[in-house]
Amino acid sequence: MSAQSPRVDDSSAFIGFNDLVGLLHAVFVKHGTSPQVAQILAHNCASAERDGAHSHGIFRMPGYISTLESGWVDGKATPVVTDVASGFVRVDAANGFAQPALAAARALLVDKARSAGIALLAIHNSHHFAALWPDVEPFAEQGLVALSVVNSMTCVVPHGADRPLFGTNPIAFAAPRADGAPIVFDLATSAIAHGDVQIAARNGERLPPGMGVDSLGQPTQDPKAILEGGALLPFGGHKGSALSMMVELLAAALTGGNFSFEFNWADHPGARTPWTGQLLILIDPSKTAGQNFAERSQELVRQMHAVGLRRLPGDRRHRTRAKSLAAGIEVDAQALNQLREWAV
Repeated sequence: MSAQSPRVDDSSAFIGFNDLVGLLHAVFVKHGTSPQVAQILAHNCASAERDGAHSHGIFRMPGYISTLESGWVDGKATPVVTDVASGFVRVDAANGFAQPALAAARALLVDKARSAGIALLAIHNSHHFAALWPDVEPFAEQGLVALSVVNSMTCVVPHGADRPLFGTNPIAFAAPRADGAPIVFDLATSAIAHGDVQIAARNGERLPPGMGVDSLGQPTQDPKAILEGGALLPFGGHKGSALSMMVELLAAALTGGNFSFEFNWADHPGARTPWTGQLLILIDPSKTAGQNFAERSQELVRQMHAVGLRRLPGDRRHRTRAKSLAAGIEVDAQALNQLREWAV
């Protein structure tokens, strides 16, 4: 299925995954990234769109472009990888995106995890503007357990406070299982992802109660009120707030990155990407005693199904992926035309 001749109706188009990656690659290069960085970001963005994670797919492209044009992020940065210790890798992303920094350290990180049983990757001076699950899922496909956290820009009010301080601060986890795709989840520690609030505002939709507050600190279901001077709330009250604090400590304090409140993009109009840090932990389950880990994971899944659970974390994403790969990725036709204009 070709990016030049997708199947189109009045409002939507269908495009093949590789074609979408190629189109996004051209957009990124056109707007200031190196071809290597463009390939990584394009694959990440297309993967989100393919899997139905629309708040981190094509929807993000205007933010990427405006950020690159503002000079806030270096789209051609070369990450600097440092072998710190037997189970510790540090990467300076050089004011570039976090995913190329992860790619630069991937082989060393996996080698260390295979050797020591566990390894840690600390990325700082980095920008992360995408879904977090694509960072961990490939490791689970290699038989490893992966956990990653990243902090973002200040937009969440800690439980019991009256002003925002934390970011949405997601946590992603991936683990292999014997008979099926890896178990993968990616959740914001805010009550709702910031991108989902933006989509709701664009579509004129109201949010469920408990998602955020307006500029006066009053509860609101209006996404525009949250975006225009308001803030998000943590999920689960004090529990989500504690996890968000943990992410700040792991992704910023431990890596040497910025806390969510420590950067100021006021001098870069159009900047949208948070300049923070990311932590990733890899575990090689083959080092554990007893039964094969993937078989144990599968047994847990069987028991979860036995008690009535019908959908595991990531199931909908994998169903959407299979449908997209078979029939093409359904995208908004206007958005696809906009991408083509940005690419030339």
